[in-house]
Amino acid sequence: MGKIILTGDRPTGRLHIGHYVGSLRRRVELQNSGEFEKIFIMIADAQALTDNADNPEKVRQNIIEVALDYMSAGLDPEKSVLFIQSQVSELTELTFFYNNLVTVQRLQRNPTVKQEIKMRGFSESEDGSDNKAGTPVGFFCYPISQAADITAFKATTVPVGEDQEPMIEQTREIVRKFNSTYGPALVEPEILLPDNSACLRLPGTDGKAKMSKSLGNCIYLSDSAEEVNAKVKGMYTDPLHLQVSDPGHVEGNTVFTYLDAFCRDSHFAQFGDCFHGKKVSFDFSNLDEVKAQYRAGGLGDMMIKNFLAAVLNDTLEPIRQRRAELEKDIPYVYEVLRKGSETARAAAASTLADVKRAMRINYFDSGVLEELIAQQQEKYK
Repeated sequence: MGKIILTGDRPTGRLHIGHYVGSLRRRVELQNSGEFEKIFIMIADAQALTDNADNPEKVRQNIIEVALDYMSAGLDPEKSVLFIQSQVSELTELTFFYNNLVTVQRLQRNPTVKQEIKMRGFSESEDGSDNKAGTPVGFFCYPISQAADITAFKATTVPVGEDQEPMIEQTREIVRKFNSTYGPALVEPEILLPDNSACLRLPGTDGKAKMSKSLGNCIYLSDSAEEVNAKVKGMYTDPLHLQVSDPGHVEGNTVFTYLDAFCRDSHFAQFGDCFHGKKVSFDFSNLDEVKAQYRAGGLGDMMIKNFLAAVLNDTLEPIRQRRAELEKDIPYVYEVLRKGSETARAAAASTLADVKRAMRINYFDSGVLEELIAQQQEKYK
């Protein structure tokens, strides 16, 4: 069997540059590498409903937003299968079978689940005595559903950010448990992390540990150049860098983290004039030189922010242009998703058949029923 990719995103809003550097940019590279037999990219609307059940329209409306971001970023429906999770009912059935292979205690120990529960303000207590609404069962069982998504397509590779490592490990545990109990029917996936350490988890523009739509600290792929400029100007830098002459800290400085993720040496030839001011000018050829000068003092935050805004807009402009074209033909985008969902469902149905065969609950398959009837007839003869 060839190498297969499964990955995706929840449609709770437009995708931001954290998604882009964390996985989306890499997906496009892998898609175009020719190394993979199949690539499945999922819009995880069913998972999004686990904590948005009271607002399904939010999820429904954002499916098109994610699809537009996918295709404008370079995912090609001729090379990758783009599909909607809820349209592949086999995933729900697989989740049901996997539920029996995971304990409540194991889910409670999953650090990603714990972090997400805390971030959303759900109660972790059994009786909800802390006056919170409690954790929806569907959300709590998120890792099991994700295991179904991955194994349904026999994915060998899952490109995600580092915050998803505990989820992939739980999938691997489920695969091992299933195969040891019923027989080898499932494929154990490998995680593929971003190769740029700055991309493992891009912080929000406010310096918070995670860029999140709910926190309002995102730069979106579809943001205009003006919106990007405004958001970069308001970014968190070094709180101790009060005067331009003060030595600055690069570590933990959000602007430099973004530059680590996006900047290339060629950008200095394109946008080097950002470092030319009325009182002082610098000629840099790479990011290391900028960092050295900032640490030494004399380099103002605004120069660096202007340079970062230029770098980001240079990266996002082709994406904006492709999105503008796709927005003119929404029926085409939905047709891509419809066809992709059909392809995905056929693949998942094949895996589900393998699972039922391994579990010996494929009662009405050809040959199985006849054997079962013969056994029972002999038993009750």
